[in-house]
Amino acid sequence: MKPKAIFNWSSGKDSALALYKTLQQDNLEVTALLTSINKEYQRISMHGVHVSLLELQAKSLGLPLLKMELPKEPSMDEYREIMSKTMSSIQSEGVTHSIFGDIFLEDLHVYREEQLSKIGMEAVFPLWKKNTTDLIHEFLDLGFKTIVTCVNETYLDKSFAGRVIDKDFIADLPSTVDPCGENGEFHTFTFEGPILKNPIQFEAGETIKKVYPKPKTDHEEEGEYVFWFCDLISK
Repeated sequence: MKPKAIFNWSSGKDSALALYKTLQQDNLEVTALLTSINKEYQRISMHGVHVSLLELQAKSLGLPLLKMELPKEPSMDEYREIMSKTMSSIQSEGVTHSIFGDIFLEDLHVYREEQLSKIGMEAVFPLWKKNTTDLIHEFLDLGFKTIVTCVNETYLDKSFAGRVIDKDFIADLPSTVDPCGENGEFHTFTFEGPILKNPIQFEAGETIKKVYPKPKTDHEEEGEYVFWFCDLISK
């Protein structure tokens, strides 16, 4: 019997490729998808995708969906408490592994491992330390299709929001931007690919600007983060 695992699903390309690789390896039983949702807006945290499209994804993937609802602007303590309760509940169902699509952010890798080890669970990273240029080309070559739902204006301008990732998109990225957006430059929604039973039907709506306060640090003055979100509307 294979160990049971929960898959931390963001709806984007890295999640899709990590899930594909997990299913190909066939050494874990993926019992469900787990996604963080902004409770007030009913949208995926950071990606800005409405829960209706997330539910269509889960249905197409053929996996149960667990939604972890978070307050609009949770403190770190609130986040830890909600996550701890969620993971403890999942563990009680016999789940021993938690899978992530992270690629090279060391601090996040360590944090996930430390938090899971506290409850006796193991973190799994199918894409860890892979070359991100190779990964994005592998993703496209496998037949996946994904659209950019959010860009951080610090790295990319508004015009990148709402673009479907293809070779032209990759060529247009500034050299300072990671091809997979692993530093938070952009986020995506995957709507077609080998693990989806059918494409997700949607249309691109308006592109919306959102501004968030930047916390003051010893090295930086107070400021703001500007993000552009392309609203996706399910058909």
